[in-house]
Amino acid sequence: MKEAVEPIRPDYDNPNYDETKVAPFTLEDPVAFADGTKLTSPKEWPRRRAEILQIFAQEMYGQEPPTPSCLITECVDEQVGACAGFGVRCQYRMWFREDKSGPCINWLLFRPRYAAKPVPVIIFLNYRGNHELVTDADIPVQRGWTRNDNFNKDHHSTEATRGILCNPNSDSIFPIGMLLARGYAVMSACYAEVSPDPEWNEPDPRFSQRTFPYTGVFDLWGQRDESRTDNITALGAWAWSLSRGLDLAGRIPELDAARCVVTGCSRLGKSALLAAARDERFAVCVPNQCGGGGVCLAKRDFGECIGTEVRMFTHWYCKAYSKYAPNPPKLLPFDQHLLLASIAPRRVLVQGFDSSEWMDTKGEYLACRAASAAWEFLGLPGLPGSDYPDNYDESTIGPYIGYVRRSENHGIAAHDWMWLLDFADNAFRRN
Repeated sequence: MKEAVEPIRPDYDNPNYDETKVAPFTLEDPVAFADGTKLTSPKEWPRRRAEILQIFAQEMYGQEPPTPSCLITECVDEQVGACAGFGVRCQYRMWFREDKSGPCINWLLFRPRYAAKPVPVIIFLNYRGNHELVTDADIPVQRGWTRNDNFNKDHHSTEATRGILCNPNSDSIFPIGMLLARGYAVMSACYAEVSPDPEWNEPDPRFSQRTFPYTGVFDLWGQRDESRTDNITALGAWAWSLSRGLDLAGRIPELDAARCVVTGCSRLGKSALLAAARDERFAVCVPNQCGGGGVCLAKRDFGECIGTEVRMFTHWYCKAYSKYAPNPPKLLPFDQHLLLASIAPRRVLVQGFDSSEWMDTKGEYLACRAASAAWEFLGLPGLPGSDYPDNYDESTIGPYIGYVRRSENHGIAAHDWMWLLDFADNAFRRN
């Protein structure tokens, strides 16, 4: 009979904010196979990377959704001279069936108007709808399911959030003028069009009596087998949609899809991280303040923990993940440093948030430090420095893997965008 595993903390399903209660833990070697065999050549890295991704597919994020057999994209609107004349704004509609039935994702693109050749592109998902990015009245209010907040009620977006990310006092901002001036195009779509994101005590809108124009992309993948413990999750669907955005970027002559940055904040930072891990076409990944279930180590059991994740966000993780909640340091046979490592030899900059212990940014730093071995094994610079840096200290931003943190409010702020652009500029610097 298998011995029961006692939790380190009796209240394991609640967050721990006491460093003295962080139990000892061991992290798996990124450059050793699951059976302990050390990699001896960079030629073995693709096999180790595939092994890591399979672990996360089976045990945490669910299986990766299939690439669509059909992808129809249509430019439904173009404005030359947007953004005070410096940009071109395009709106695209994306379908996944020949008859344009079923799920649809609406992408908003801004690109520099006066670029002499194809430009790199930043892709991210937004929360309330494309209309929240700028004040442009030609961008329709998001018509699908929306999370309720101080502005939106009854799960419908409203005009109240139009251009909210233009407000410099907003927790998150979208500095479109600066991004265009730095030579980048930017693409975004609303994550709720991809998969609704109900609170833990709300019914899933896909199965409720409410009627919305969009109910997400899950019906593309057929009837779910509820006996499985590794079904596709919402995080997996959001990551999948970012890859579809990259598909679209590859069809636009003015964009250089090979120079692509994927980013996102909080749960959408998790999605960006997962997208970059699964899709090697993303050259740079910048997960912003993504918290537990993203970059920070679950075995550290500090702040947000597996117990809170599987209770509060049941649709983000597959059923298999819950079995590790009682004692992550002892039970968990993998951790988030491996997901970070799977991005190697491409580039990743982790942006932490120091104002909330819930998000355990020290655990993110430790994950970066442990993942660094993958880049070093491949003959590339790893994470610089040796100590946990202070807020705004850029000394641990390397050319291939970097970590930086800040204070103030939760969201993508101007500091984060500047760090992203500097990191991407370094990655895309012409030889």
